[in-house]
Amino acid sequence: MIEFGYAGTPFGQIHYASCGRGEPVLLLHQSPRSWDEYREVLPLLGRTRRAVAMDTLGFGASASPPEHSVEAYAGGVLALMDALGLERAAIAGHHTGGVIAIEAASRARERVTALVLSSTPLVDAEGRRVRRERPPVDHAEESADGSHLTALWAGRAGFYPPERPDLLARFVRDALAVWPDVELGHRAVAAYRMEDRLGLIRCPVLVVGASADPYAFPELKALAGRLPGARTAVIEGGMVPLEFQAEAFARVIQNFLDE
Repeated sequence: MIEFGYAGTPFGQIHYASCGRGEPVLLLHQSPRSWDEYREVLPLLGRTRRAVAMDTLGFGASASPPEHSVEAYAGGVLALMDALGLERAAIAGHHTGGVIAIEAASRARERVTALVLSSTPLVDAEGRRVRRERPPVDHAEESADGSHLTALWAGRAGFYPPERPDLLARFVRDALAVWPDVELGHRAVAAYRMEDRLGLIRCPVLVVGASADPYAFPELKALAGRLPGARTAVIEGGMVPLEFQAEAFARVIQNFLDE
């Protein structure tokens, strides 16, 4: 059973969902999602661990951060660990969540026991240049007739299975929860100097790619190459939505943490 709670932190209240007991693994979502991205994953990991999916500061039902930056988001991660009494934990992040996980692991090396980077981009100088030049991922102009709602839907539809409109509806709901600030998480990633932080990570790392993810999969090997000793795993046919590949994703994490 998934349980919900709010944790008081110096940043305000952070909302989270949890499942299971045992060694903790903290799950970080992509932008502009919420804990709901892990709805299917939580019970699977919760069979053997305490799985906690948080709403990143500024998203879902969590308090707003002092600024929208990867550093501020990571501060929220560590503050939640403090509030929940988690001295040490494994962290798994998907897309934006993976970038936040890198910052948290580089900042608190003694507290992060293992790191899973799912569909996580490599944001070095070249990565920042590419993000400056390409169109925004989820931008839509608000309109009186509500057509921005269909624009949000259409902008992501190509990355979701056509037979699963329910998953796309969950994305739109999360996007509307932070409207009109749907792009702030992407902008935070585009400004992050990841190359300055990768060398500080000391825990075991697994870099996971979904083969049908057009954004991050091409960078899987490059990111793993910046993390000496990192393992890699590929989920064949996986796409951008984590819900679509929940069982495969949970199995990969479970095997890695068991080892």
